[in-house]
Amino acid sequence: MNTVFLGGSRKIPRLNDAIRKKLDELIARSFWILVGDANGADRAVQQHFANRGYERVTVYAVTGVLRNNLGHWKVCSVDAPSGARGFDLFSVKDVEMAKDATAGLMLWDGKSRGTLENVRRLLTEGKPVSVYLGPTRRFVSLRLPGDLTKLGIEPSATGPAQTDLPFGTSLVRDQAVPPLPRPRRKRGAARGA
Repeated sequence: MNTVFLGGSRKIPRLNDAIRKKLDELIARSFWILVGDANGADRAVQQHFANRGYERVTVYAVTGVLRNNLGHWKVCSVDAPSGARGFDLFSVKDVEMAKDATAGLMLWDGKSRGTLENVRRLLTEGKPVSVYLGPTRRFVSLRLPGDLTKLGIEPSATGPAQTDLPFGTSLVRDQAVPPLPRPRRKRGAARGA
């Protein structure tokens, strides 16, 4: 089954026309959508699918802390470690979504630590990821951990948000934008504005 882990920064509360078009392509192709319950990108994506009446969506949430489920879809509750708070609390659901998905589509503001970690998780598991770069208004296709250089990040780099990424460089600006992500062995990405 083709499943796409959709996620992104809480600082991306709205979707532009190009992103909505790509989400509509996922609908047309009957992909299963795995999405979190946070405000920002998760909520915006949920709103889009709810507006379309799309039913093939599962919302992942930490057990007992469902924040958004705009389409009243099935919820996958994930138990968090005892005493977990903040990032550590809410990232447990992201780990499960990365395991359950066959591909990823991330909306990244260039700073969100959680979104970048989700990209890394998917790549580490050998799953293709299309990353929408808010600062450049482009999608970049990634298939291997080494492809993080397309985002201006060293594959071994760790730590919190990257605030000095070279988004203005020709490496990102001139990147060819391939088609929508496909699970396993197929190249993918979407074009956004």
